[in-house]
Amino acid sequence: MEQNNAPDAERGPIKILLFSASMRKDSLNTKLAALAKGILERNGAEVHFADISDFDCPSYNGDMETQTGIPEGAQALNDLLRSSDAFIIASPEYNGSMPGMLKNIIDWVSRFRPQPFNEKQALLMSASPSMAGGNKSLWSLRIPLEHLGARVYPNMFSLATAHKAFAPDGKLSDETLEGRFENNLIAFLNLAEAQKHYPCIKKAWVEFLGEKTDAMTERVE
Repeated sequence: MEQNNAPDAERGPIKILLFSASMRKDSLNTKLAALAKGILERNGAEVHFADISDFDCPSYNGDMETQTGIPEGAQALNDLLRSSDAFIIASPEYNGSMPGMLKNIIDWVSRFRPQPFNEKQALLMSASPSMAGGNKSLWSLRIPLEHLGARVYPNMFSLATAHKAFAPDGKLSDETLEGRFENNLIAFLNLAEAQKHYPCIKKAWVEFLGEKTDAMTERVE
């Protein structure tokens, strides 16, 4: 039987979940996410540009989870993560950290098994009028995502003085910065593609002999 040595056309595009963690209509982070969408699609990715309001949930409450289950907003994000190869979040910085709404959504989604963040490639970016570009929000956001097993890309992107950075066409006014942003996205896309199409390691969960988990340990872990 003749073998097909050109499987690339059959693999399909890399599927990226992309959303801004701001609900504000004229959000700088939403503008940055929209710019990323165009670049990713020009480079062959299939992008689902979501609205964070679709993932909104009441404050996490273990009693609520027991009584009524996980809210629809968290279920929606769980489903999109499972159908995506990687995800990108553009997050504003609130008081030196990520928005509380985003952390609450992550806490709810962490209750799903299997864990949808686990082993997903993730890229974090931010935009802010400040000189630091909202970078502190990304460092705080890395912590729960990496705890849940996401593979957060080392080169996070923070756009400083973002209120002056966008041209009328939605691109970045500074060509050098635009090139850096695009190169960062392409490198991340290549990494996501490599994980999907060229896996070289398989992992197994191993429990020590005699170790028994219980409901409380599972909640912590």
